[in-house]
This record gives sequence, C-alpha cells and structure tokens, in this order.
Amino acid sequence: MQKISYVIPCYRSEHTLPDVVAEITAKMKTLPRYSYEIILVNDCSPDDTIGTIRRLVAADAHVQGVDLARNFGQHAALMAGFHQCSGDVIVCLDDDGQTPADEVDRLLERIEAGYDVVYARYDNKKQAGWRNLGSWVNSKMTEIMLDKPAELVVNSYFAARRFVVDEMLRYEHCYPYVIGLVLRTTKNICNVPVHHRAREEGRSGYTLGKLLSLWMNGFTSFSVKPLRIATYFGTLSALAGFLYLIFIVINHFVRHTAPIGWASTTALLLLLGGVILIVLGLIGEYVGRIYMCANAAPQYVAREYLRHDGEEKQ
Repeated sequence: MQKISYVIPCYRSEHTLPDVVAEITAKMKTLPRYSYEIILVNDCSPDDTIGTIRRLVAADAHVQGVDLARNFGQHAALMAGFHQCSGDVIVCLDDDGQTPADEVDRLLERIEAGYDVVYARYDNKKQAGWRNLGSWVNSKMTEIMLDKPAELVVNSYFAARRFVVDEMLRYEHCYPYVIGLVLRTTKNICNVPVHHRAREEGRSGYTLGKLLSLWMNGFTSFSVKPLRIATYFGTLSALAGFLYLIFIVINHFVRHTAPIGWASTTALLLLLGGVILIVLGLIGEYVGRIYMCANAAPQYVAREYLRHDGEEKQ
C-alpha cells in the first residue's frame, strides 16, 4: 500500500484549516489503496493557527504539526514539512481551501501513469487580477531563467514522487525555491485540470514585496542567466558608446563643428549610470546570498513538532 503525505504550509488559516483537513480525510476514505498523513506547518502565523493545528493533531492520528519559530515564507515551510513526511508520494496544497483536495485523485492517477511530478492546472483562477499578473510574470521568469517548458503550468498544488523530494532535501541553503528544485530534478512533469475555488475568508499572505522576493529567490538561487544578460547588455552599451564616439569624431572633422546639447549628454550619462547601478546591485544580490549561505543562515527553525500522542519534540 502506497502512502500519501500531504504537506500544507499554514498562515492566517485558523478558520479554514479544519475544512481542508476534513476534505482530505473524506477523500482518502474513497481511496482505500492508499494510507496517508497530513503535515501542517505553522509559518509563525499571527492568529491562532497553531492552536487550530494542536486541536487537529490531538483529534486525528493522521495529522502532525510543525511550529516554526518565525515567518520563513511558504517555500521554507514546505521544506520543513518535507523533512517530516514519510510518504511514497508527497502532495502539496494550500491552507485556504482554494486548492481542491477532493480532486487529488487526478494528480495521483498521473503519478501512477509514470510521471515524476504532476501540477494542477486551474480552469479559472479565483484571485485578484494583480495576482494573475504576478503568476504570469513568475511563469515567464521560470521559462527564461529556469528553462521551464512554456506549456507547463506550475503552482502550489502538485504531487511528487519520493525520490524528487529526497533530491530537494539535499538543498540546505537559506533561500529555497521549490519550483526551481523540482525543475532541476526532473523534466518528467505534466499538468492535470482541476477547479480553483474562491477564497473562503481573509486574503492572500503574498504581498507585492513578498512576490518580488520570491522571484528574486527563483532566478538568483538556480540560474546565472541574469548575470549573463547583464554582461550582454553591458557589451551592447559599450559598443553603442564606441560607435557614437566614432560618429562624433567624423562629424567634427567633416563639418568642423563641435557636438552640442548638454541635455542629451546628461541624459545619456544618467542612463548608463543607472544601468551600471542595476548591474552592481544584481551582482551584490548574488554576493549577499553567497555570504548568507556561507554563514549557515537557517532555512527554517522549528520551535516544536506536534504528534497525535501529545508528545512535543522541541
């Protein structure tokens, strides 16, 4: 009998988590060929999410909990859950009920068909327009920087084989990006259509700033293409400047006039100066992340692990 491990990062979900767990439990009763466990990771939520997790753990032997010492972000919370799960197939989904746990059999069917990772593809996403734009930008970023196939849709609802998660756990640095870890492990990935529900309550924990930070994690942790792009752009800028210098010299000897226009000159200097600062900032981002990893900044810190028998591991 195969075992399914559900890993759910939790943030501001004290009211939605019971329904998510209940839906998983009801669905698994219709899939008797699988055993299962549910790992709930509290990402230092400011509400009583940890209290809800304690009650769910106490009520159901299938449920375990992890309480992080501070907010490390969704992807670090997933890694914390991966370290605790023991299933043959790991399923990741959201804590707000938007990802339909009752359609997990669609993902599992494709895993059984031979795929290593299966991502849900939503028919119509029930979220704010700016989040749809953010998802599109993230998709394009992963295509360019991480060589994601253009037709593949990646998101927070997916199933993966055990060996994929084991390979992901080899990454111990402080800037995890789950999509990048999946894409560098295997290309045997597919999509299955599922429905996307409207949020029951509250709002997404992802602000614009957090999305930008996530994108930065994606292309600085798993690709050097930004540095190559900066090099190409710098080379083109230098070539353009050299050609413009030749034009100025020829114009001076042919027309016997000195170039005029301090405004255009100043604008050009500001443009080139801005490009230089952007490239230096990008290099600084890479160097800073190397420094943080060299100093063994933690990927996550767990305050305690919750088990059904009431034992709490500090």
